[in-house]
Parts: sequence; structure tokens; C-alpha cells
Amino acid sequence: MQLDPSFRVADRAGADALVGAVMSTMQALEAVLAAETGHVRVGRLREGLAEAEAKAALAGAYLQGLEVAKANAVALARFAPAGVELLKGAHRRFTQAVEANQAVLGTARTVSEGLIKSLAADLGRASAPSVYGQPSRAPSPYGRGTASGPLTFSRNL
Repeated sequence: MQLDPSFRVADRAGADALVGAVMSTMQALEAVLAAETGHVRVGRLREGLAEAEAKAALAGAYLQGLEVAKANAVALARFAPAGVELLKGAHRRFTQAVEANQAVLGTARTVSEGLIKSLAADLGRASAPSVYGQPSRAPSPYGRGTASGPLTFSRNL
């Protein structure tokens, strides 16, 4: 649920509506993050990252809801003090879910980078000629000492 940035709490009903809107957005975002974390943790990256647009939209709505809540902090404290405490507790739990998600995504990124670097090193090692078992540089046909080979173009691909 998108909140209007100019929303102003004037009574208990408005305070309860604001707390409910922020809570529902937070819970929906937490569910998307939990699904993403679960998929990425077991190596299903495509499924884990499939809901990136929904996650971005929910994150934007959540941040906008927090801004509206901050703008109405005095009225919320006056009309719905229990709702404010509920939001604070939910936000602490949500922060833990975000931290777990970031840790899993960071690990997946590190593993992916390691695999790519290892693959690049193996390919580089395989393309280097060896002389008597030692890696050697092939002489460049251009006399510049570069190890790269000529550029080839295939029309069959």
C-alpha cells in the first residue's frame, strides 16, 4: 500500500491506519526477503532474484511509509502509543531479516566472484604455451612482446 507523503494523522483512526499500512508493507517485504534468502542460500539464484522488481517496489513503499511515520511522530505517540511500540518491535525483527539477507547475498557474490576468477585463471593458464614443462610466452607476430594471439572471427557462430 502506497502512502501519500502529505498524509497527516488527525485522530486515532488515522494513526491506526498509518501503523497498519507500514506494518503490512514491512511484512510483505520481509516475506519477499525470506523467500530470496532461502533460494539463494541453497544455490537457486535465478529463483531467488526473480522478485527483484517486487522487492524494489516494496522497499520504496516501506521507506515512504517510514518517512510519513516520522513526519507524524508526535501524533502517533499521542493517538497510538501501543502502535508505535509495535512498529519499533517489528522494525527490529525486520532489521534482523535484512541483515540475514545481506549476509547470504554477500556470500553468494563472493563465491561467484571466486568461481569467475578461478575460471579465468584456468583459461589463461591453459592458453599459455609451455617449454619443457615451464610456462612460456609466445612470441608476438607484431614484435611488441604481447602474449595475446590474433583476433579471429567466425561466421558460423
